[in-house]
Amino acid sequence: MAGGKETPRQKMIGMMYLVLTALLALQVSNQILQKFVLINDGLERTSKNYIQKNEFSVNIIASTVEQQGSNELDLPKVDAARQIRTMSADLYQYLEDQKRNLIEVSNAINDEGDFKTAALKNVDIPGNIFNNNRIGYEMQERLNSYPDEISGILAGLGINLTFENLAKDARDIDLFRNNVDVNYKDYVNLNYVKSPIGAVLAIISQHQNEVLNVESEALTAITNSLGSFIFEADKLMPRVAANSNVVAAGTKFEADLFLASSSSSAELRMSADGREVPVVDGFGKIEFNVAPASNYDDRGLAPRILKGEITVPIGGKDSLFTIDYEYFVAQPVIKVSSEVVNQLFAECANELFIDVPALGNSYAPDFSVSGGQAIRGSRPGDVTIIPGSSGKVNIGVSSGGNRIGSVEYDIRPVPAPTIRPYSGDRAIDLQNPSAISALSNFKVRAIPEPTFGRTMPKDANFEVTAGEVRLVRNDVPRATVNISGEDVAIRTSLLAQAQPGDRLVVIVNEVTRTNFQGNKIKSSVNEVFPISLR
Repeated sequence: MAGGKETPRQKMIGMMYLVLTALLALQVSNQILQKFVLINDGLERTSKNYIQKNEFSVNIIASTVEQQGSNELDLPKVDAARQIRTMSADLYQYLEDQKRNLIEVSNAINDEGDFKTAALKNVDIPGNIFNNNRIGYEMQERLNSYPDEISGILAGLGINLTFENLAKDARDIDLFRNNVDVNYKDYVNLNYVKSPIGAVLAIISQHQNEVLNVESEALTAITNSLGSFIFEADKLMPRVAANSNVVAAGTKFEADLFLASSSSSAELRMSADGREVPVVDGFGKIEFNVAPASNYDDRGLAPRILKGEITVPIGGKDSLFTIDYEYFVAQPVIKVSSEVVNQLFAECANELFIDVPALGNSYAPDFSVSGGQAIRGSRPGDVTIIPGSSGKVNIGVSSGGNRIGSVEYDIRPVPAPTIRPYSGDRAIDLQNPSAISALSNFKVRAIPEPTFGRTMPKDANFEVTAGEVRLVRNDVPRATVNISGEDVAIRTSLLAQAQPGDRLVVIVNEVTRTNFQGNKIKSSVNEVFPISLR
């Protein structure tokens, strides 16, 4: 922008303006209009940072002059810096008013505060406001007179610095100078006539950035013209300020890389949200636990403002610098992974993985359980829950001493096993008579319910532990063998005297389950199975 060599940032800003202007000649889709909204949001965030930086520069100029004894040669520079800040703020607000007027006239924002796509595509209202009502020409005049006024103020201080016009006609822009389809257009027709509202908002926000950039260059020139500044910045540290340190694959990582400086000789005092911050080598170390928010938006985010204060001793007195930093609190959603998560089985080892994805690598879980007990696993988030015999289990989740929330489950009783007589590994067919000789390896098994057996193998160990097998002939019991386990010895006692037409009657009175801790849990049953013999 200035008469000297442009910085990479200035070149980037100029190129962005050209891209925005060129896009106005295209038939834009809804997606491109949405990108204009995102660009506008980014430009407005940049403007806020610019304003803070420029206000800081004005304070530094005033403090430096005072520290150096209010030299009569430098005193006018303080007034000039404040005048430039006021002029920039006035022009910035004028442009902000034009954006607000455009939004109000077009009714571009709904009741929820979001832009309406249909309104963003409107190309008639900008032309009416900025061309027919001549607001665009008034804007062009103010934008182009501003750099000249700033150069005049600097010239009065003996500083030679000039700037280009901020609102150019097509013939003054390299991209359009040789384009016969465009180069005849003036500033207003190039930017606002037949241009969608979404693009016009971004154009005006870009002008606000350019105004603040001219101001920044002017304040830098004034600062450089002052005498030596005894606040010696002898501590330098590279820093990266990213829009987010969590980036999804396939999306863009955006950040500012800069060199932060401080002084080891100055006793700086810093605070964040009213709490004192330790200062190491001139840099404050902010660290605190983030409390949960009371309300989150539909993205699970709640905005917060961190208010920082830095007290710097300059010129024999303390100077206070403040900053408001916006960040977002993500709602910590508890995610439970398990084969069975709707209900937990009573007095069993229900293995869960409980995660809070929003906490990332800082997740250091602790669990508190009512209605049961918990056994922590080897990995963060692994936990075995052992519920009581009935009711509900409430699992409280904390991380690093901060409570996150809780999850609750019904306690489901262990499903009863299926009792079946076997001959070896073959289930006996109860519908048809069995050969006496085929029953020598007789067993009575308790088979777990399939889902329970698959998901809870450590707790699905069932065994028939009480009952009897009777040999019955003509409905009269002839002999009996007690059941005390899976294998039942009936060959000698019953089969040796059995005849075709007899029956074996299996009566099961008790099943014992061995749980994951080796404890025996007995259950009474009443199962009867008649087996015909041939």
